[in-house]
Amino acid sequence: MAANQLSDGERFLSRRDPIMRALIKKAGPSVIGQRRNRTSFESLVRAIVFQQLAGAAASAIYGRVVALFPRGRVTPENVLATSEDSLRGAGLSVAKVASIRDFATKALDGTVPLRSLGRLPDDEIVARLVTVRGIGRWTAEMFLLFQLGRRDVWPVEDLGVRNGYRIAYELPAMPTAKELGPLGDPYRPDRSYAAWYCWQAVHIARGQMVTPGD
Repeated sequence: MAANQLSDGERFLSRRDPIMRALIKKAGPSVIGQRRNRTSFESLVRAIVFQQLAGAAASAIYGRVVALFPRGRVTPENVLATSEDSLRGAGLSVAKVASIRDFATKALDGTVPLRSLGRLPDDEIVARLVTVRGIGRWTAEMFLLFQLGRRDVWPVEDLGVRNGYRIAYELPAMPTAKELGPLGDPYRPDRSYAAWYCWQAVHIARGQMVTPGD
């Protein structure tokens, strides 16, 4: 892989850490920072729908939800104009209907300022998003990584990142979330890339190449 195919973050990791350099060579360029076609609201509604569901089932439900809205536009206004019964009829649980409607309400009242969200610092975005029912820190961090392309996110609670770190660095046991925190410090200010390559370490070990966040 030519060096000019890599992002600044990937080149930084390659220079700093031989283990990351080997992972980057195997896995190729990451998807961090790639432009997404979804709006921020749509991305997070989709994340709520996909929680705790297998991919195929979640995709089918999400497709039915989108079909409820005029021209398939996933907006706060369209969510609140759609009855709870209709959302439930698309396959959403009572809890997910409540979460999506709460998100729509908070998007419209400014609690989650969608238009300016991308201009806020990472910690502020997380703080805003976790006020929404059904959105926890992990979901907020995935949003930072894959929707906004933020470069320095280190999701210590993610089992895939923790397991990937164990595999990559040949540790006898998977680090706890608390232990993983400082282990990411050498990757600053590009911890998002390190997290992505930890995921890839798991997939490589399984003989797969699947990107989280797709």
